[in-house]
Amino acid sequence: MTRTIELIFDFVSPNAYLIWSPLKDLAAKYGATIAVTPAFLGGMHKLTGNAPPFVRDAEVKGKNDYAMLEMNRFIKKHGLTKFRMNPKFPFNTITLQRMLVALEPEKRAGFIEALLPAIWEQGLDVTDADLLGNILADGGFDSQELLARTQDPAIKQALVDNTEQAVERGAFGIPTMFVEGEIYFGKERLGQIEEQLASQ
Repeated sequence: MTRTIELIFDFVSPNAYLIWSPLKDLAAKYGATIAVTPAFLGGMHKLTGNAPPFVRDAEVKGKNDYAMLEMNRFIKKHGLTKFRMNPKFPFNTITLQRMLVALEPEKRAGFIEALLPAIWEQGLDVTDADLLGNILADGGFDSQELLARTQDPAIKQALVDNTEQAVERGAFGIPTMFVEGEIYFGKERLGQIEEQLASQ
């Protein structure tokens, strides 16, 4: 039986970019699949009382500096040298997340891979509708159709439901992974996920 790594995902998180390729490599190593569950990080923060680390930890001496040190170690370890912070960060991803919900599950990885480099390597403003349309067209997606579907009440509600259900299951940030019912938060948990996959 193929094992599944469920990834709770929102484009706004730089750590969602950083974990994507290493998680794919890990899944391939153990014959697992990645199932993407779109959620809205802003909604998760509101429901849990959480906040972005750079805001939450701003007054803790040394903590954000250490977080950057660890991020740079991760980048070096996994060869993610194209990464750079998006100048529009934090940006609103509600439209992107609804588009991701609107897609069939098997098309979500391709959508993610069309957008992650644009956001977290090229620093493009994906809140610009025309620019977003061009990026998606280059990736083989019909941006007009997807944009129209973001206004479907069922799509809107599905994203709300995904977000609430993720929180009910224990998620409070991005990226969160579930493997056989076990929850893992953050890119630093790849080793623990590998231990679980290796033990099965």
